[in-house]
Amino acid sequence: MSGQKPSLKTGGSAESRFQVDVVTEASSSSSSPASADGSKPPEDSKSRLKVVGFLDPGALGSAMDIGLPPDVSKEPDTTKSDSVSLHSTGTGHTHISDSHSNTYYMRTFGHNTIDAVPNIDFYRQTAAPFGEKMTRPSLSELHDELDKEPFEDGLANGEEPSAAEEAAALAAKEAKRGSVKFGWVKGVLVRCMLNIWGVMLFIRMSWIVGQAGIGLTIAIILMATLVTTITGLSTSAIATNGFVRGGGAYYLISRSLGPEFGGSIGLIFAFANAVAVAMYVVGFAETVVELLNDVDALMTDELNDIRIVGTLTVILLLGISVAGMEWEAKAQIVLLVILLAAIVNYFIGSFMPIEDKEPKGFFGYHPAIFVENLGPDFREGESFFSVFAIFFPAATGILAGANISGDLADPQSAIPKGTLLAILVTGITYVVIAISAGSCLVRDATGDHNDTVSDTVNCTDAACTLGYDFSICKEGGCQFGLMNDFQSMSLVSGFGPLITAGIFSATLSSALASLVSAPKVFQALCKDNIYPGLGVFAKGYGKNNEPLRGYVLTFFIGLAFILIAELNIIAPIISNFFLASYALINFSVFHSSLANSPGWRPSFKYYNMWVSLAGAILCCVVMFVINWWAALVTLLIVLALYIYVGYKKPDVNWGSSTQALIYNQALTHCLNLTGVEDHVKNFRPQCLVLCGYPNARPALLQLVHSFTKNVGLMVCGHVRTVSRRPNFKELHQDHARCQRWLTKKRIKAFYAHVFSENLRHGTQFLLQSVGLGRLKPNTLVMGFKNNWSDGDMRDVEIYINTIHDAFDLQFGVAILRLQDGLDISHIQGQDELLTAQEKPPMGSKDVVISVSLAKDSDTDSCPSKTTSSQSSPLIIRDTKSPLSLTDQRLLESSQQFKKKQGKGTIDVWWLFDDGGLTLLIPYLLTNRSKWGDCRIRVFIGGKINRIDHDRRVMATLLSRFRIDYSDINVLGDINTKPKKHNKLTFKELIEPYRLKEDDMEQEAAERLKALEPWRITDNELELYRTKTNRHIRLNELMKEHSLNAKLIVMKGTVSSALYMCWMETLSKDLPPMLLVRGNHQSVLTFYS
Repeated sequence: MSGQKPSLKTGGSAESRFQVDVVTEASSSSSSPASADGSKPPEDSKSRLKVVGFLDPGALGSAMDIGLPPDVSKEPDTTKSDSVSLHSTGTGHTHISDSHSNTYYMRTFGHNTIDAVPNIDFYRQTAAPFGEKMTRPSLSELHDELDKEPFEDGLANGEEPSAAEEAAALAAKEAKRGSVKFGWVKGVLVRCMLNIWGVMLFIRMSWIVGQAGIGLTIAIILMATLVTTITGLSTSAIATNGFVRGGGAYYLISRSLGPEFGGSIGLIFAFANAVAVAMYVVGFAETVVELLNDVDALMTDELNDIRIVGTLTVILLLGISVAGMEWEAKAQIVLLVILLAAIVNYFIGSFMPIEDKEPKGFFGYHPAIFVENLGPDFREGESFFSVFAIFFPAATGILAGANISGDLADPQSAIPKGTLLAILVTGITYVVIAISAGSCLVRDATGDHNDTVSDTVNCTDAACTLGYDFSICKEGGCQFGLMNDFQSMSLVSGFGPLITAGIFSATLSSALASLVSAPKVFQALCKDNIYPGLGVFAKGYGKNNEPLRGYVLTFFIGLAFILIAELNIIAPIISNFFLASYALINFSVFHSSLANSPGWRPSFKYYNMWVSLAGAILCCVVMFVINWWAALVTLLIVLALYIYVGYKKPDVNWGSSTQALIYNQALTHCLNLTGVEDHVKNFRPQCLVLCGYPNARPALLQLVHSFTKNVGLMVCGHVRTVSRRPNFKELHQDHARCQRWLTKKRIKAFYAHVFSENLRHGTQFLLQSVGLGRLKPNTLVMGFKNNWSDGDMRDVEIYINTIHDAFDLQFGVAILRLQDGLDISHIQGQDELLTAQEKPPMGSKDVVISVSLAKDSDTDSCPSKTTSSQSSPLIIRDTKSPLSLTDQRLLESSQQFKKKQGKGTIDVWWLFDDGGLTLLIPYLLTNRSKWGDCRIRVFIGGKINRIDHDRRVMATLLSRFRIDYSDINVLGDINTKPKKHNKLTFKELIEPYRLKEDDMEQEAAERLKALEPWRITDNELELYRTKTNRHIRLNELMKEHSLNAKLIVMKGTVSSALYMCWMETLSKDLPPMLLVRGNHQSVLTFYS
């Protein structure tokens, strides 16, 4: 069947979009695609649902290699597909195409289709570590592209993967096959137990029992275990809410709470692990140096010997880590065996009381010792919380398994099982050892065989009942017993050196786990590019993508602190760093549950949002209990990093719970607002700005943003007029590009665009549909149509009717006029609307211009138009021709509202009351720093004989409105006739647009008026003569009073087709002018 193209015939009936006729399935042995009569299938039988390009099943290898259902790889039968066609899109994705003989997608539906059945590979991310992402057929392929053949010869649109792509894909597959992945026991359980069973188990546990007693020691252990258990449950919930990659605590927190929290915790968590290497290695070195000191074998002095032994140890651990995760895992197993042997050795020794050990306080298990040690006996200023602070670091280490999540075979299963079981086992171990030590060791012992009980001594403690008198220890100086000997467990054990080996094992295993965790977390952090400049550490080597550079960095950080050899100050900060991570993991679960996002559905069900919140609070409390100043330092560091990352705003989108909660809150508040009636005190201008592409009319955008920022809603409306069916994919890309541009320029606005036949219809769509509940525009802002007299008057009619439509819908209207114009898209030689991926390479001379090839006649008044032969923004060749003088002035004028305005005035010509919008906008402007040096001047109409009275009335009104002003000017000569030459100029302006019905027959005049409704009749001229004279006169007055103003704000008038001529006359040769007319509903009030 090679090369055969099955045809889907629709018969004689009219073609239906969704009609697909059943075609008899052809045998794979068919040799000819021709029909029975030898004729070829007709060309018009092609269908967009046809799938072509059948491949030999053997060419694909095993179907299981690409993640297909098992039955696809079996021998085909009459109901199953016999081939699967793969093709690459060139982007790392794979398509699986279907044919009638290959019904992998729809094998049970009985007809051909390229529609896809559910498949896990469709839901993978682009950089999926397991399996290759496949792309389902797009809606365009299924719905829009009638004649498109989406799969030609097994490839999309005839594309073929390059040799480099095939080699890279093959190398990636081989690398994945060779990588080492751990199960839950070796990968999580072992690591967590080794980290939790630290040095504390052998050299501090007995002292804690002596201070706090058995009862409070168990309470301390249970409290610490409660914190770690809650954190473990939270970790399990996050880890089972989707695929977990490498990065441990950083990955879990960043993907839940976003990059701000994740980036801050990731950095300090990686640093804490790096310094923890030094802590554990110094603990090991101190033990070694003590042994050397006992046999008088010190190399130099104790401090330098610690440095020497520590340096050699960390070099050895680095070698094990760099050798690979497999060797590191083997070393962990060996260390675990030694540690378990030491614990077993202790318990065996506890049942073997030896008489020689009795003077040192070990008598075996006795009820009297248990009862005596049950209660606390705090000494040397210790308290419950100080002892708890000493013990708690022993309970940390529960994230040791999660930190290597990228090296686990199944992190979703391994992390919950391994972490929680490790907490359970280690918690029980600590409790049992606490009870054991408290039941067989007394608190104080002299170590002297002669301190036996005599008849003359009044002795009542447990040692007395066993024949020894250690009462002298109350005076101090004793070296044995729970309170005095840190090596009590060695005393109890059956073979003392094995306890020393256990101490070595605990320290080295913890150091090794930290040495592996820090680079893994840091590598994940660097891969996300949260902090610029750290990307060099993101590179991995070998089949396991080992962060060798991270290992070296961790080594040097650890070595630096080893050489200092004084960790008493830094140790509490490290514990607090870990606790901060635990707190945020718990808070992540609470936050995700609170956001109630449909994407939050962990398969681990044993968690509760309120328990997680309590865990987060507990972690914070413990931070301050351990060390209050270290807790403050930790919180300050987290806050500083959070502010930094929040300020930098990394370009990542992980679907965090922060986004989900913001959506939830926004939705709730919108619904709450909907249930409350609008009040005049809460009125704010919410503007729909007809600006086209956001970078096309910067002056319009900047001015509106000046009085809506943090006050009201601003929507950049874009009406795109096209002669072809709109490409909605391009529309979506343009929308995202423009919204990114607004965000980058820190303009707080939304971008909304529509396809329409003309500006008026598109604006009607926007006026009626933009907004949500109370968050809807109430003011339409647009540019003045500067070149209206040079274009088609039908566009002017559309422009005027657009304004009328806004008033019909109860919108206020504001029109901005700059004498040089607003639209700079035809000269804007920059690529600001392109993303980094879309920008041309360095050295390219392409520039982006957001405008059609021919500048429309209404470019200052409505959005840029797009024809069927282009997409926007356009990329054209830059000829580097110098700008004309007109364009230079236009560019300078377009930036005037972006810079700070100097001292000057905003002149408000409040001639008629429109509800107060004309006055409110200038007031909002003067509240901005850019306009802070400007003062409001108010111009009102009045009678020549009562100017003072009118000024006092307006002053009273403005004072009640609490609006500051610098001056009030009453125009008593507003009704004076305009100058003769200005009237002649107006007459010349309207001459081309007059109907002149007196010069033609009535029928012809009516017919012309119907065809060209914008024409001005003689009746209209006569009817509105007074209003015409007023507009001419107002222009004269504004030239007289406001020629030097920074901005003129005036109430606009709309009454007839004379509108454009009035507007032209009114605003000609003046500073920037904003014509405003409210919807005649009050927007100002003087009531409290």
